[in-house]
Amino acid sequence: MAPRPLLPSPLRDVEDERFGRHGVRLALKRDDLIHPHLVGNKWRKLVPNLAAAAGRPVVTFGGAYSNHLRATAAAGRLLGLETVGVVRGQELAGRPLNASLARCAADGMRLHFTDRAAYRRKAEPETLAALLRAAGAEDAHVVPEGGSNARAVRGCRALGEELRGRAGVVAVPCGTGGTLAGLAAGLGPGQRALGIPVLKGGFLAAETAALQERAFGGRRGDWWLEDGFHCGGYGRTTPALEAFAQDFEERHGLPVERLYVAKMLSALLVLTERGAFPPGTRLAAVITGRPFP
Repeated sequence: MAPRPLLPSPLRDVEDERFGRHGVRLALKRDDLIHPHLVGNKWRKLVPNLAAAAGRPVVTFGGAYSNHLRATAAAGRLLGLETVGVVRGQELAGRPLNASLARCAADGMRLHFTDRAAYRRKAEPETLAALLRAAGAEDAHVVPEGGSNARAVRGCRALGEELRGRAGVVAVPCGTGGTLAGLAAGLGPGQRALGIPVLKGGFLAAETAALQERAFGGRRGDWWLEDGFHCGGYGRTTPALEAFAQDFEERHGLPVERLYVAKMLSALLVLTERGAFPPGTRLAAVITGRPFP
C-alpha cells in the first residue's frame, strides 16, 4: 500500500491583539490537520522515504520520547510495513516502556536499544552497519533521526508552495532543519522562512544549508534562524512556556504541543514585541503537530 497523496492543510487567520497592536496579522498553517494519525511535517517527510522503501522494512532512530519514532511506527501500521526503531540509551532496555515507546510497540515497531556512544556515531558507515546487524535489519531502508534527508526536504517543499504569496514571513519550529530547508525552497519571491530551533547548540544553520545542498544542489529561498527560545534544550519547558501555551489554547481553541509548537508561538510573540516584523506583515506559523495522548 503506497502512502496517499497529501492535501494542502488550511491557513487560518486568528485575532490576537498582542500581535495586532504591532500591526502584525497572525495566521496558523494547520499542518496538525494533515492526517488523522500522522500529523504535519512528520508525514510530509515520511511520505517520500516510505515510497523509497518499496516494501522493505524501515529502520530509523530516536530518543525515548521521539515523535519521529511514533510517526514512523504509525505509518508502518497504516501501510503494512515492518518498522524498527533504534532507541538511544542501552540503560532503557529491560525497563517498562514509557507511553511514547509503548505506543510505538503497539503499532508494531520492533525496538532495539543501543548505548549512547554508538548512537552518537550512527552516521559512520561501520557503526551503522553494526547497529543494523544487531537490530536484525541489514536489508532495511534507513531513515535518519528526525526523518530529515534529501527526500524529506524535497517532500517539505510542497509546504512552501502551498503558502506562496499568502504570507510575508512563514515560521516553523526546528529540530533537524529538514522542514525549514524544504519550506524555504517552496516559498515565492519576497517571502521569508523563519526557523525557531527547539534545542540548543547553534548548529542548525549549517545543518539546514547542508540539507538544501543535498536536496537541491545549493541554498534555496530566504531563510534565517532565531536561537534562544529552546527553554534549555530539547524536551525541556519552563513554567512561563506552560502558562503561555495554556493561555494560547484558551484564546484560540487550539491544542498546543509543548516541545515544538509552543516554543515557536512564544518566540513569535517575543519577536513581534521587539519589532522584528514590519507593520502590515502577515505572519504564518506552521503548526507542525498536536499533543500526543
